Amino acid sequence: MRLSLASLRRVVKGDLTIQFVPQALTSYGGLELLGRYLRRIDLGARLRQACAGLRSDYGSHRIALVLLALFYVGARRLEHLRYLSGDPLVTRFCGLARLPTRRTVADWLRQFTRETLAPLVALNRDLVTEALARLDLPRLTIDVDGSVVRTGATVGWAFRGFNPHHRKDPSYYPLVAHVAQTGHILRLKNRPGNVHDSKQAVPFLRDIIEDLRARFGRRVALEFRMDAAFFQRGILQRLAAWDCGYAIKVGYWSWLPLKAIAAACRCWQPVAPGVTGHETELVLPQWNDLRLRVVLYRKHVHHETRRNFQLDLFTPDDGHYEYSAVATNLPLGLVALWAFACGRGAQEKTFAELKGEFALDVVPTKHYAANSAWQQLSILAHNLIRSFQLDTLAEPKPRSRKRTYAYLFRSMRTLRFLVIARAGRLTRLGGRNVLRLTKNPATETLYGQIAHRLAA
Repeated sequence: MRLSLASLRRVVKGDLTIQFVPQALTSYGGLELLGRYLRRIDLGARLRQACAGLRSDYGSHRIALVLLALFYVGARRLEHLRYLSGDPLVTRFCGLARLPTRRTVADWLRQFTRETLAPLVALNRDLVTEALARLDLPRLTIDVDGSVVRTGATVGWAFRGFNPHHRKDPSYYPLVAHVAQTGHILRLKNRPGNVHDSKQAVPFLRDIIEDLRARFGRRVALEFRMDAAFFQRGILQRLAAWDCGYAIKVGYWSWLPLKAIAAACRCWQPVAPGVTGHETELVLPQWNDLRLRVVLYRKHVHHETRRNFQLDLFTPDDGHYEYSAVATNLPLGLVALWAFACGRGAQEKTFAELKGEFALDVVPTKHYAANSAWQQLSILAHNLIRSFQLDTLAEPKPRSRKRTYAYLFRSMRTLRFLVIARAGRLTRLGGRNVLRLTKNPATETLYGQIAHRLAA
């Protein structure tokens, strides 16, 4: 049936009068579903124990929940708290009658020290390992890398260092362990910005492996992927001694014979379209004759790139090549190893989401420990959303040689639109509080699915 034009249009003759009056209205109805999940895993009591060394009239665990709510609704700074005051679902999510001010939360963050931060790190570890245990995965692939967080000039322990796009800006350089199968952040260690990427990597890896072995024993295989900054003798030897697999990129450095090996090679095996590979055993006299299995890859490109400085072995008729090398102790062929090494790039999507949606790149104070606590709460919010999806919405994906996400996850931006940012009215019917949302079949179906799985 064709509708009349008059039924499709509306005349607007003036501006609406805007009034602000006390009402039990919320812009974030989906926080109720997320709050149910957090109560199911008893997060409030666990946060109370993790923050026992901090003081606040609001309750330290409730202040932590305020920051989680801040991340979930899309706010990025402590100043945004005042725009959330009066929302009944936000205060209900935090277990508060009123939200604290920006200064109250900043003062609470500044109470953190190295000792009081440790229980929060342990809580994050426990929540991630519990989620992984429910999945019963045969192996865990962990990507380890650093990520730059720009800061102000007067922020504690922020220095100029590795920041290719903003070389003069002080920064932090946190070291991050990313679980490839689920996107969880297993551990984050904040560091000043002037350290090498692999600084403190050996104790960082040791703590990760000890925690995972204590939880899973040796029935779950552990494998690590890292870039060339982690090609260090101590890391290679420790991973082998701990019976962990690894695939670490090798830089074409002058003290390594990779250029000579590539020049002498006349038999490159096809790996992927435009990519060939060659396997060799690399003996390093500088490292007490350490023997490594190294696979060299070359990718044919049709233009000269900044990476062509690595090798100058071919005439212009041969075209241009980009070279890479991977050291590994995994029993993978050249094709499988190429895919596995390429899968490391998937962690960049997680880093982008952490910075864009969970405010990991925000520096709320000038205090190093307070900013480190902010980072821990940021990854805690991210990990909880991943676990929430694993229990409610995520569906398994086909296996991939890249060993990236094993489940189909929705981004935080999508989840915020579909679930969290739903306007509603909190009413009292029959002596009980009821959240009433606008009638929408798609939203009703999605909410029903999540509520059913949370009640199971």
